[in-house]
Amino acid sequence: MVRVNVSPGMLRWARERAGRSLMDLQKSFPKLATWESNEGQPTLRQLENFANAVHVPIGYLFLPEPPVEDLPLSDFRAPTNLRRDRPSPDLLETIYICQQRQDWYREFMRTEDESELAFVGSVTVADDVVTCAAIIRDALGFDTAHRATLKGSDDALRLFINQAEQAGVLVMCNGIVLNNTHRILDTEEFRGFALADNLAPLVFINGADFKAAQMFTLAHELAHIWLGQTAVSDAHVAHMPDNNIEQWCNRVAAELLVPLDKLVGVYRAGADLDVEVPRLTRHFKVSSLVILRRLLDAGHLSSETYWQAYNKELQQLRSLPKSRGGNFYSSQPVRLSRRFARALISSTLAGETLYRDAFHLLAISKTRSFHELGATLGVMA
Repeated sequence: MVRVNVSPGMLRWARERAGRSLMDLQKSFPKLATWESNEGQPTLRQLENFANAVHVPIGYLFLPEPPVEDLPLSDFRAPTNLRRDRPSPDLLETIYICQQRQDWYREFMRTEDESELAFVGSVTVADDVVTCAAIIRDALGFDTAHRATLKGSDDALRLFINQAEQAGVLVMCNGIVLNNTHRILDTEEFRGFALADNLAPLVFINGADFKAAQMFTLAHELAHIWLGQTAVSDAHVAHMPDNNIEQWCNRVAAELLVPLDKLVGVYRAGADLDVEVPRLTRHFKVSSLVILRRLLDAGHLSSETYWQAYNKELQQLRSLPKSRGGNFYSSQPVRLSRRFARALISSTLAGETLYRDAFHLLAISKTRSFHELGATLGVMA
């Protein structure tokens, strides 16, 4: 049996790049330890299977040394982020496919002779937070009174995404890499990113996060779009980061979701916090963590009370079961951006885009899936 001469160091790099240990891969690759110690070599089939398992192009394994894989956009995550020193394959692949989709949509907009979006890059971090939040709210029609009438945070998030898309922003929300349910995106690594562009602004939300938390991520990334700033971020409501851009985006996001003047109007001073926080959460359709932060900002909570309540709420949220699965054709428009998917399918049907390219960008492999998705989006009968 022919063995492949591959560097043990490259095998070790590929495994560690994927965040996997020898024990994790022991069952599938019982001889991996011997390959890494240069006491044995894999066959080509074994190497191909290994490359698939650690999500690395097999050609990388024949390089003399590991390639440099820097994030292709600004990194505004907190320095304490455990995965910040080396971006995971999951994050990199998610960014790459979003960049490809954005590139396609930008060219599509140009061929349609569409005008640039004036709001992209229309504000700066020197601008007033309350004023900028109001500008974004007015542009989207994101009304707090309307939100209060909705059933829950799922409906509010759906409305928020639709309003952003109607304004011209591509919003992609996915908790996995493409459609691979075995590759769940890590919220500890990132919660979202923004790709600013005057024709094809794009926001990606880590859908593995809590639904209510995704509201804050979307608001935060939209602030990046209004700044005209491309970046990956933590979008965490609890802390005010050192980076002035992230700090500004957090403050705008909080004001966009829960305007302080609206909060003051509905807050019941002296009410039990365990009762008041859930009530305000239902009213504004945001996470309890955002409500607590805004109560602190408004001076209704001391720092000590805030952190005690915050940690308690965080534990409760982490104990909640996360939704799994669902109908593929219902989930896919959310993962892809309805605006993007409709444009791509329509362009393909018109003969302007190759089916091969469309399948790649839509992350599908069958013609039947293409037609079913088109029907779900109302593009095809």
